[in-house]
Amino acid sequence: MPQILFTAFSNRSDAVELAKDVGSRLRADGIQSSLHLLDEVNAAPPGAPNLVVSLGGDGTFLKSARLAHEHGLRILAVNLGRVGFLLNVPASELLDDVRSALDSPHVLERLALGISLPGQPAPAFALNEVVVERPHGGHVVRIRSFVDDEEFLTYSADGVMVATPTGSTGYNFSAGGPVIDVSLDVMVLTPVAPHFTIDRSIVVAGDSLVRLEALNHGAEVVADGRVIAGLRVGDTVTVRRSERPVLVVETRRSQLGFRLRESLREGHA
Repeated sequence: MPQILFTAFSNRSDAVELAKDVGSRLRADGIQSSLHLLDEVNAAPPGAPNLVVSLGGDGTFLKSARLAHEHGLRILAVNLGRVGFLLNVPASELLDDVRSALDSPHVLERLALGISLPGQPAPAFALNEVVVERPHGGHVVRIRSFVDDEEFLTYSADGVMVATPTGSTGYNFSAGGPVIDVSLDVMVLTPVAPHFTIDRSIVVAGDSLVRLEALNHGAEVVADGRVIAGLRVGDTVTVRRSERPVLVVETRRSQLGFRLRESLREGHA
């Protein structure tokens, strides 16, 4: 029997009610569902669903994608926010889209990042980006970058990020980086507020190995908006394509151009 795992934050009453409403309708089709609240510390594990359905905005999707990636599950992204760069399912069409995702899914493999950190045996995960940045104001960080075995640039900046095509419309875009189609197998190296150095992004192949070395003050490593480690002088972060992609179910065309136009309107409202 098919099983759906809805994911949401507990403070989104609209998402919780939507999961209950759609869940009751799905039961009539013999499809079971449950709701996983992402901000509950002692929340139950997801079990063995056929599909994760993220209900909320981009932040909900990123945390849900981490859960889906960990368990090798497909994910459907439902937009309950305003723009939702990462989301392409409107709430009004959720029921039909869930049925389509179970019957004949079109799955796009999104490149994710595996982040190797000093003293941590297992790589951390990011779908959007990883940033090595200054931990507080008052000084810049100096970061030496390498791609595979070749030394690239040394940056004095607020930070340096490695972004995926999925994350190219997020922090990377705000920092002046390019928007990249999510189907491309590439990574983007983008400095954040660089000082006296090149301020352009560098696009590298998806199977590249990127290393970022902290040269002066301590730094923080931030993955998808979460601080995951601190760095000392001389420490190195290694970023590569994750062994597994994030399996995003596409029930309609991505419409990146439309979402870019809507985002620009929101920014100038």
